[in-house]
This record gives sequence, structure tokens and C-alpha cells, in this order.
Amino acid sequence: MPGKAAKTAKSHVDEVSMMIGTDGSHETEYGGTTPAVGTPFAMTQWCAATRLNGISRTMYRRCDSVLIGFMGTHQPAIWMGDYGFMTLMPQSGELKIKATDRQVRLDHGKEVATPYYYKVSYASGKHGGSEITTEMTATSRASFFHITYPKGEKSLLYLEAGRENEGGFIRIYPDKREVHIYNKERHDAHLGPALPGFKGYYVLKFSQAFAGYGTWRDGAVSGKSVQAEGGSVGGYVEFPAGTTWVDVRIGSSFIDFEQAAVNLSKEIPARSSFASVTKKVKKEWEEKLSKIDLEGASEEDRTIFYTAFFRTLQYPREFSEYGRYYSPFDDKVHQGVSYNAYSLWDTFRAEHPWLQIMAPERVDDMVTALVQMYEEGGWIPKWPNPTYTNIMIGTHADAVIADAYINGFRDYDVEKAYEAIRKDAYVPPTDDSLHRWGDREWWNGGYEARGGLSYYLKNGYVADDRTNESVARTLEFALSDYCIAQMAKALGKTADYEDLMRRAKNYRYLYNPKTKLFQARNADGSWAGEHSGFTEGANWTYQFCVMQDVQGLIDLMGGNESFAAALDNVFDNGHYRHDNEPGHHYVYLYNYCGRFDKAQERIPEILETHYRNGADGLSGNDDCGQMSAWYLFSSLGFYPVTPASGEYALGIPRFPSARVELPHGKVLTVRAEGLKEHKHLPVILFNGKKLDAPFIAIRDLMKGGVLEFKAE
Repeated sequence: MPGKAAKTAKSHVDEVSMMIGTDGSHETEYGGTTPAVGTPFAMTQWCAATRLNGISRTMYRRCDSVLIGFMGTHQPAIWMGDYGFMTLMPQSGELKIKATDRQVRLDHGKEVATPYYYKVSYASGKHGGSEITTEMTATSRASFFHITYPKGEKSLLYLEAGRENEGGFIRIYPDKREVHIYNKERHDAHLGPALPGFKGYYVLKFSQAFAGYGTWRDGAVSGKSVQAEGGSVGGYVEFPAGTTWVDVRIGSSFIDFEQAAVNLSKEIPARSSFASVTKKVKKEWEEKLSKIDLEGASEEDRTIFYTAFFRTLQYPREFSEYGRYYSPFDDKVHQGVSYNAYSLWDTFRAEHPWLQIMAPERVDDMVTALVQMYEEGGWIPKWPNPTYTNIMIGTHADAVIADAYINGFRDYDVEKAYEAIRKDAYVPPTDDSLHRWGDREWWNGGYEARGGLSYYLKNGYVADDRTNESVARTLEFALSDYCIAQMAKALGKTADYEDLMRRAKNYRYLYNPKTKLFQARNADGSWAGEHSGFTEGANWTYQFCVMQDVQGLIDLMGGNESFAAALDNVFDNGHYRHDNEPGHHYVYLYNYCGRFDKAQERIPEILETHYRNGADGLSGNDDCGQMSAWYLFSSLGFYPVTPASGEYALGIPRFPSARVELPHGKVLTVRAEGLKEHKHLPVILFNGKKLDAPFIAIRDLMKGGVLEFKAE
């Protein structure tokens, strides 16, 4: 249970620890978060870089002891790549280009990291003792750097436009005190279609005149050169002797340089001071994070809670720029609104339901963006970064869209949205039978969609001898079918509803009654290997992946007692893996088999084991807010087990009291009476009325009121 209540009150944003999740014992299987600065859902984040980033490698890791610069980045998760990025680094004395040459010692004691502001000081220059201090803040499409240089040293700013073959472009305008950069690189380019028009654009505007400047390419420096283009390419600016500080304002865009300048002028106008922008960004975060107030929480718990809250408000990222957006699905610029970085295999579970509560003003536009991707590319993507990537399996935009619709979000093209998710369910990808659709399959196979769907439509399951990850695909296709069915029913599409609900039970084809586990089958119906056919897990990991028909699974497993015993086995014998998403709903399944007491007993243990206040405080990748959203829901006492069901399963709150601002001006108060004295609080009242079962309709909860948990 939570520790001693905090004595002092801080602003909620200052309770966030940017370092939670930035480190761990494994190279990739830790939180994968970074201390990147930006407003909620920022299009471009700005982050200190301690290493060169790439697929499965973020630009910042807490255990690193060097600093190599500061990045404008679009890398959304550790196992995704970056695209359209740039790097800058204040230097003194001598220009250094290679990362191994320009790196300086990073003293983490000299870092200040918040959602709205980052500061670090480091030694630079010939004598090594003179310090540069770099401060930065950022809005959605612009950033502001305030750099303090040491006296008596040459003041320089290193700029990187590109690292790889395609690389980038830099143009220096000394008379205007400006630099223009674009970067064409996409780390995940091999996983998606070619995008000839793709570029990440940056316009940099300086407060000081240039005393010198030049470009570099492949490490060779050309003084007084104003333009360079190619692979490893960039430039530098030197400031007049005696310069002790420089302000740099940077606008970013995916449309062109002109739009980058517009974005900068709108978000950080020339008259802005660094302090005023920092204050504005802080206010924006505080307005979001103050939607929830906790009572009786320890300082440690408050830090974990508000850090998780912060993480859920970073993705999906904004991708439109004041009425226009570049689409990486047809390589054109369109009118309208757009978002990107949907980690759908993860986030359909809790992150997107959380946004329905905490960012309802964005949900319709996020659905609109998915529908536009369908219109521009032919399919809704499974993991846009920024275009199709064939990463992970299934088509979980189906769940996100259907869940939003069922919960009352309708301000988008509903018929087109249904058309898009229906296509996922009924149209196999091109040449489906010619591909096994391996993990991260290259784009030469085209878009994967529901790889193996042709076998699923024929046999009721994905055939293991034809398609990789066949069991996981079958289970996830069946869940998506259920979600689409709920939207079909609401829209009066009865034939689709009945067919999809029949398919929602296809999980039964792969249930082995002898082992009480799911097992792969071949195209001829024979059983395949018992450990074959899974995604990021094994048969134990997927034993309970039937969110859409829990009673049906209970019946298959022999009834309530057998089902509860099987759940116990998962939790008690090391089979439960909270560090990955397939099991995130497992503890709430006790609600369905009459053992709510066990759900209440185990939830606090999961919270305490997998969420801590430290750099290694997350047991697994945060995955664009999913790990964090699970913590938040579970701390408040309810969780969305089945998307598009319109229902929350109840648990046990972590705090004695919480006040939650809901959409439409409603307020929910959650109270846990006797939390410190009792493991179980089985009596639950909503607005004074006792609930008959440990579930509550979302529409009822969203009306606001008091949700009370009490002992017998």
C-alpha cells in the first residue's frame, strides 16, 4: 500500500520525474523514455543526446556519462527509428564534428529536467574547465535555446543536418542571422514505401550576429561555405569575440521552410523571452496534470503518478501545422488536422481509453487522422512512423475507432471510418499466401494489414505453417472482429455484426483442452509445436488473451474455479509478464469468475513491483504511454478490459481519495475507505448505490459523482 502522505504541495508538473524509465539492466527492455521537452502531444520533441540514436536505441540513456548534443527528434519509442531529425551542440574553442570527438563529460548532477525546461552545464574548450550552459524549452513545432558561453573562448554552434546516405541539407544566411536545415532520413524506411517528398525542415533564428560560419561534409570543413547537401553533412556558426550568451529560436515543419518559419512565429514570436516561453509551456502542462488531485499519497507515489500522467500526454503526436499537414501515406500536403506515432498494438488497451477521459478534445481528430491515412494510403496503418512500417501484428486501429464510437465520439467521417476497419476484417493483404509476414518484414512485401487473414477466413484461424505468429494473430483478429461488430451493430449493419460476432469466437479453434493453453494449428488442422505462433511471449503469455468473450473462455477452461486456479498459476509461478502488453488485463479477469478479492489483492503488488521512482522504475517499455496508462487506471480503481464494450472492470484504488476532472465539466471523486487497514474493499457504491458486480458502465462513470470502495 502507498507510503506516508506528502506534507508539501508542489505544482503537479514539478512532481514529474523525467528520468523514470530512462534506464534499465537490459539494452532495450526497460522504460525506453527520454527527458524530451515539448508541449502535450508535441510534433517535434527536443532532447539532450548521450548517444547516436536508431532503431532500438534512443538518443538519451541515464547511465551514459557523455553528452553529444541536443536533438530535434521524432523517435516515439525505443524500438522505433527516428526521422526528419537534427542535432546542434554549443562548443567553445575548437569545432569538433564526429560524435566521439565532440562528446563532453555529462555530470547528471548539473542537469535540470522537466516537461517544460531542460538545463545542463558541461566543460568545453581547450582548457576543459570552462563551462557552457545550455537551456532549452519547446512548444509543439518550435524550440528555444538559451546558451551561455564561457568568457575568453571562441563561441561556436555545431549543426548536423544529416548522418546517412540520403542525409540532409544546410543553408546559412549570415545577413539574416538564420540557418535552414532539412533532413530526409528515416531509420525505418526499409519497412515502408518510398517517400521522395519527405523532409523534416528547420528554420533557426539567432539573437547574435555571425562572426564566422561554414559547412562540413564527411568530416571535412569548408569555412565561409554557406550551403552543403548530402550524407554526413552539417555546418557551424561562430559568434563574435566576447559573446557570453546566444538565443536560438527554431521552427520545425514537415511541409517546407516557409511553414517552419510560420510555426516559429506563431509559437515563439521574435518578441518572446526565454523565460516567458518556459512559463507558457509549464502552464500548459500544469493545466493538463491538474485534472487529477490525489489525497493521502506519499511524495514517492505522487512522483510516479504524475510522471505516468505526463507520459500518457505525449502520443500520438501532432502532425498538422495550422490547417495543413504533410501526409506520409501519399507524399502530399493536405488541408486539415493530423496525428502520428500510434503504437496501436500497445495503446488500444489503456492509453487511448485514457485519452478519452483526459484529452477528449483530441480524440475525434486522432480518429480523423487514422481515417485520412486509410484514404491516402489504402489502409489504416498498424504503427505509423511516420508511414507504414509492418511492425507488430493485427489491426488495432479497429479497437481504437470502435471504442471511441461506442463511447460517444462521433465528430469524424463515421461511415468512412467503418469502411476502413471493415476492410481490415475482410480484405487480406496483397499476396497474403506468398508471405509468412515475419516480424518487421521489409516493404517489398507491401503492407501487412492482417497478415494470414486469407487462412483465418477459410479455416477460422491463421495457419502456423503458412504465417508467422499464427496464434497471436488469430486471438487478436478475433478481438478486433468483436470491436468492429459493436460499431456495426450501432450503425445498423446487422449482417456484418452477426458475421463478426461469430468470428469473435474463433479463438476456440486453437484452444487445446489437454493443456488448457492456446496452441498453433497447421493448414490441415493438425497441431503445431506448443510454443509456436506467438508474439513477444509464449503460450503462457497468451493463455487469457480473450478480452471479448471472457465467459466463453471460462467455460472452455472448466468453470469459475478452474479459471481462477489457472489465473493463480500464471501469477504465482512466474508466467505473468507485466513488462509487455498481452497480459495487462489479466488481473482484472478475476472479476469475471467470482474472485474479485484476488484482483484487489494482486493489483497493489503489480503497482509496487513494476512502477518505481528511479531511472529503472519501469519494468518494460512505456510504449507511447501504455505502461503508464495501466498504472493510472489501476491507481484510480478501474480499468478498460474490453474495448468497445462500454464497460470498466473495477479494482482497488491506490490512494484514499482522488478527484478527477471528466469531460463536459463533470467531476469524479474516488474514495477508498479503510485502505490502510484492509487488503480487500469489496463493497462498492456509485453515488450512494451499491453495485451488484465489480463493473461499471463507462457512460455512467462519465456523468461524474462519487465512486466509493469500502470493507464489509
